[in-house]
Amino acid sequence: QVQLVESGGGLVQAGGSLRLSCAVSGRTSSTYNMGWFRQAPGKEREFVAACSRNGINTRYADSVKGRFTISRDNAKNTGYLEMNSLKPEDTAVYYCAATTNVLTATSEEYNYWGQGTQVTVSS
Repeated sequence: QVQLVESGGGLVQAGGSLRLSCAVSGRTSSTYNMGWFRQAPGKEREFVAACSRNGINTRYADSVKGRFTISRDNAKNTGYLEMNSLKPEDTAVYYCAATTNVLTATSEEYNYWGQGTQVTVSS
């Protein structure tokens, strides 16, 4: 059974930075394309970023492009989301996900999910 565990969330002021981590256990992380999603209170879960198995191909939501960077270290079975220039509207629970499907922004195509980590950006 594959397990994903996020860490690195917290409270930060607008303009600040955070780095989220996603530790993968149960299978080698290089088996999966990985993605990050987020869900703010009262809103639907939305795509943030995705990264291919080898880390070369990436996709970003327009709202985070140029501010967030997705990466992975398969030797450590860990994925990362570097978040810079954070805005109050980035406040949400952030979820790591893994898929055996092609690189995708569609949450329904992800097979495995972490429990989420809270990111709060104060103004």
